[in-house]
Amino acid sequence: GRNRAPPAPSRGGAPWMQKWAPADPSAPAPAPAPSPGHAPSTSIDRIVHRLRNLGLGTDDDEPSSPADAPLDGRERLGDLLDRSWARPDRQFAASGLDEAVLPWERDRESDGEEVDGVKRKRVRAPSLAELTMDDVELRRLRGMGMTLKDRITVPKAGVTQAITEKIHDAWRKSELVRLKFHEDLANDMKTAHELVERRTGGLIIWRAGSVMVVYRGSNYTRPLKSQPFDGTSSPRKGEDSTLFIPDGSSTAENDNQGKDLTAQHDNAPILDLHNTEDMTEEELEFNQMLDELGPRFVDWWGTGILPVDADLLPQTIPGYKAPFRVLPTGMRTSLTNSELTNLRKLARNLPCHFALGRNRNHQGLAAAIVKLWEKSLVVKIAVKRGIQNTNNKLMSDEIKNLTGGTLLLRNKYYIVIYRGKDFLPTSVAAALAEREELTKDIQNLEEQRRSISIEHSSEDGFDGHALVGTLAEFQEAQARWGRNVTSKEQQEMKEASFRSEKEKLFRRLEHKLSIAQAKIHRAGKLLSKIEASMILANPSDDREMITAEERSVFRRIGLKMKAYLPVGIRGVFDGVIENMHLHWKHREVVKLITKQKTLAFVEETARLLEYESGGILVAIERVPKGHALIFYRGKNYRRPINIRPRNLLTKAKALKRAVAMQRHEVSSLMLGCHVKELTSFCFSLNS
Repeated sequence: GRNRAPPAPSRGGAPWMQKWAPADPSAPAPAPAPSPGHAPSTSIDRIVHRLRNLGLGTDDDEPSSPADAPLDGRERLGDLLDRSWARPDRQFAASGLDEAVLPWERDRESDGEEVDGVKRKRVRAPSLAELTMDDVELRRLRGMGMTLKDRITVPKAGVTQAITEKIHDAWRKSELVRLKFHEDLANDMKTAHELVERRTGGLIIWRAGSVMVVYRGSNYTRPLKSQPFDGTSSPRKGEDSTLFIPDGSSTAENDNQGKDLTAQHDNAPILDLHNTEDMTEEELEFNQMLDELGPRFVDWWGTGILPVDADLLPQTIPGYKAPFRVLPTGMRTSLTNSELTNLRKLARNLPCHFALGRNRNHQGLAAAIVKLWEKSLVVKIAVKRGIQNTNNKLMSDEIKNLTGGTLLLRNKYYIVIYRGKDFLPTSVAAALAEREELTKDIQNLEEQRRSISIEHSSEDGFDGHALVGTLAEFQEAQARWGRNVTSKEQQEMKEASFRSEKEKLFRRLEHKLSIAQAKIHRAGKLLSKIEASMILANPSDDREMITAEERSVFRRIGLKMKAYLPVGIRGVFDGVIENMHLHWKHREVVKLITKQKTLAFVEETARLLEYESGGILVAIERVPKGHALIFYRGKNYRRPINIRPRNLLTKAKALKRAVAMQRHEVSSLMLGCHVKELTSFCFSLNS
């Protein structure tokens, strides 16, 4: 009943829309809302209210709401929405369509909004302090918490053992302590709420933003510093290993601090939170598996099962070796993209196995990881927070080298390593290693027997050396079955050998010559293809003339100019002409410097620039940087509409042309060298 009723549908609309029609005035009036006096106020009343809503009440109990009535088939959508789980702290004022709250309308509601004259508030789940303490005492403690100035700063590492000791030290002087969170826990205060209540045993009476106020409880007793605690139970336990909640219902001050602990256990409400009883079979098996690997990390910032503290494992193990691995036949060592994705998804939902803060010396951790891999495909390692100079790259590299696994994920929070397709359990690896050592021993024994038999065989008189493959064997075979070769046959054999060598050399020179010709052909083909798009401008018939005095003046001006245009290996292209016109916009003379060493090439470049730009070549001078080309724009100069000519090459094509010309030149030189070598070879054959 916290949203407005929708308007009546039009006639002829869909049947399902008629379900949202306003309530029929002739229908019976809804059940009156329960008065505030009958609302559940104590814990027992809330439990009874929940049982009645679930239909677990006795036969004598009356139905608590009209929602308990059986369905008659005439219900609207709002009536069906009402038949859901009823919270014990929720007040129902009316039934029907007005109580149906659609999901997209929940954000529009505000606390204290009045609908149809009934004030409704957004429901919030009560905290442990609100369930166990009186309202008067809770208001008093919250008022005291507002005046607290001293606070304890919780660092990035979370609620560690040191922070817990500071909280207990503050509770010696005051019953309240104020906490300020930073970094990750400040963004997840729900997890911080659970961690503080679980590790300190106190009650959080107020929380806003990243600040909370924790109450120690009326039956508070400081635990011993040597008393260990884990992540699933409080340090204070009774003789039956059960956690008792601090009694905050009494308004009196804690005057019984020195009383016996047994009496407090008798008076405190007991809550059974034993580890093995609240865990599922999978969690219990996972917890037992971690117990076999090493001590737990008690300062774990998350919830759930505590990981193993890898920093407490031995740094070095005498005689440690990487595990023995054998890849099955026909299987690849690398992972495919789909396999990598599936393994990362698997590791995302797993709790952390280890918590690591050390960069080096991980032999103990490597041994524990190998033991864990016998039951799990991947190992998930959390990088400890709040520790300086942690480097996840150094950690992952050393662990990978020690274990031989495959790295799946590495960031500043987690390291995930896959055991690999060639991983073998310890028992199987030991059996295979033993079998391999036995095979090597058998091979060594066979080699020793073979060498002994060769040493004792002295029939041929070669001091124990084998006759096979030696010169003595050839000479013996030649003496038995060979024949004497005459001098004429020896001369023919030498000539045939010399002729075959010359033929091989001639074929090699021919091959080099053919390769050089092919390169020249390719370079020329590419050069002609590029130059096809380059259309040079013809010289103008009506050229402007300058006198010798003007030429001398413009030459001196150009040589004194500091600004110049470089002409590189690309030569003349459209960008050079464009820059010349941009220079002529502010000055009459432009100077270009080219690094070409041959004067004929420099003069050809100067003539091309003169034709394309329309200027007048003043002089070509030798300067330390190369050759300077000085151009005068002319007395009748007019800037063209397109200062970048379309008939020249672009910058990219000019570079390709320069490279093609260089290849053509180099190939021509190589071709000349091969032709000379082939000519000298043919001349030596004829001689």
